[in-house]
Amino acid sequence: MDNAAPDTPPAELTRALVDLLTIEELDTDLYRGARQPGGVGRVFGGQVIAQALQAAQRSTEEPKTAHSLHAYFMRPGSEDFPIIFRVVRDFEGRSFATRRVIAMQQGKPILNMAASFQTPEDGLHHQDTMPDVPAPETLKSDAELRHEMADEIPEKWRRHMLRARPIEIRPVHPRSWFRPEPREPTQYSWFRLVSPIDDDAAMHRAILAYASDMSLLGTSMLPHGINWMTHKIQTASLDHALWFHEPLRADEWLLYACDSPWAGHARGFNRGRIFTQDGRLVASAAQEGLIRMRE
Repeated sequence: MDNAAPDTPPAELTRALVDLLTIEELDTDLYRGARQPGGVGRVFGGQVIAQALQAAQRSTEEPKTAHSLHAYFMRPGSEDFPIIFRVVRDFEGRSFATRRVIAMQQGKPILNMAASFQTPEDGLHHQDTMPDVPAPETLKSDAELRHEMADEIPEKWRRHMLRARPIEIRPVHPRSWFRPEPREPTQYSWFRLVSPIDDDAAMHRAILAYASDMSLLGTSMLPHGINWMTHKIQTASLDHALWFHEPLRADEWLLYACDSPWAGHARGFNRGRIFTQDGRLVASAAQEGLIRMRE
């Protein structure tokens, strides 16, 4: 619900996101993704990734489950049209399966994605330690922080920035939208759906894929003290990779730990690790994005 009023009930926001990520089967390996209700302009990249993942998941039988995806954005999607997803079954093995998904609008591809699936099995195990950060219950939500600075938001952006969202974010070190100062290219934020959903594991993975596009690109701008509110910048996701390590619930608190080891040549590279509140590393992400100064 891109234009949801600030007082929209959480259950309604969550239901709208689940509906958005519930794709329609048109024919064998051909699906249609719905438009964001009230959406204007460019489609959010996380939506395209999540709907493409849903198409790949719909074409793959259990017990195989998605463990990774790699996507390239080619054209910006338009909120004026639904998205068509064509699945190609490149490989079907005993343990692994590979799917290729082409997302199209008006006959032109906007995203290519490859996804890999595995039948669950046991093996060696180790993981990174979760960063030592404050618990989400001790932090203000991004929505609260935005409303506190509502008087500073230009009128043309106010409705967009103050709208209700289906995913609650609680930043550990809140960014300054209007007076950003250079800082280390790391940021931590807790996130979860604003209300519970059922146990559909495929939907929880799709919602995680949707949310994984929310914090990455901005990380590579932190050392330069800029953002799209203060400078004329053209930004866009160029590619996006996501690995699912462990089962997860998108309606429980997850910590997104992001860092950016490099930026240059109008591109920024970003990495993310996603932990449960009890410290399990459930997913990892990586993304390179366009950061083109227009001043």
